[in-house]
Amino acid sequence: MLRLLQNEWMKMWSKKSTWAMVAILVIVVGGMLVLLRWISSLEDGQAESGNVSIEAETASPDWRMQTEAEKAALTQQLSDPSLKKTERAELEEQRDIAEYRLKEDAAPYGEFDREQMIMDSSGIGQIAILFSVIMAAGIVATEFSEGTIKMLLARPVKRWKVLTSKYAASILFGALLMLVGFAVSVVLSYLLFPSGDGAELAVKGGNVVEVSIWGRAIYYLALSFVTVIVYTTFAFMVGSVFRSGALAIGLSLFIYFMGGTVSMLLSKYAIAKYLFFSHELVSQAQGMTLIEGMTMPFSATVLAVYTILFLVVSYFIFTQRDIKA
Repeated sequence: MLRLLQNEWMKMWSKKSTWAMVAILVIVVGGMLVLLRWISSLEDGQAESGNVSIEAETASPDWRMQTEAEKAALTQQLSDPSLKKTERAELEEQRDIAEYRLKEDAAPYGEFDREQMIMDSSGIGQIAILFSVIMAAGIVATEFSEGTIKMLLARPVKRWKVLTSKYAASILFGALLMLVGFAVSVVLSYLLFPSGDGAELAVKGGNVVEVSIWGRAIYYLALSFVTVIVYTTFAFMVGSVFRSGALAIGLSLFIYFMGGTVSMLLSKYAIAKYLFFSHELVSQAQGMTLIEGMTMPFSATVLAVYTILFLVVSYFIFTQRDIKA
């Protein structure tokens, strides 16, 4: 099994397209951070020149006003007697953090603070999904289109082992993209953005405490990687079943980009909670959900079930298919 995985890994990196994907990832991540630095410098220059308009100040209230509004909204939500226990617990934690900030004057990190940039690095997952889907969609389908599948399965190796090596290589590629993107983001955050004097808070053991931005950043990155795994697995399944990389790429990316819109349109119906593209773990961890009432454990369970289902279909079709046909 390890040798099969090694072969797939070497085959993957022998292609120029693989290196091109990594290079594009680095360029896109770096370009976005440079653009954000330019935007922040424009805002700083405007503020220092004293030309900040009343409209701009109104549109960007200070953190205390935002926290007061957040606390009021959370208190109103908690007054709903129909809230589930898990939902109430999450809202209470958010309210406790808001109250702590106001009481202890613990400001959050600014939008362009270095620490906030590092914690926002989970957005790399959106780029990683694009390239991981392309890789997973073609890793099996290409064997059929190039006619190498017969030679591959002629070896005295069970089919499920062959498929597992290809799937593992696809997931590892997605993980590598995430790590490379995160490294680039951290380096450029230190080079381009100043350190802030805010605080990142969390509720532990019933008490509000300050937490490390590194732990929070890695946590968000891990949640983002879960989404990468789900869409990579979906593309892998479509490519394996229909032997078409183009179909797998097109369908996976269509669902990814249009999933949020579909979820919003169906948000009034219970079925929306059971669609895998309705669950965005990073957003939920940050207190934002597309559909009211969804919790992290529920979303994680739904995504796990879908991932297993995609794999079961992939393995069943691949191991039972008549290659000669």
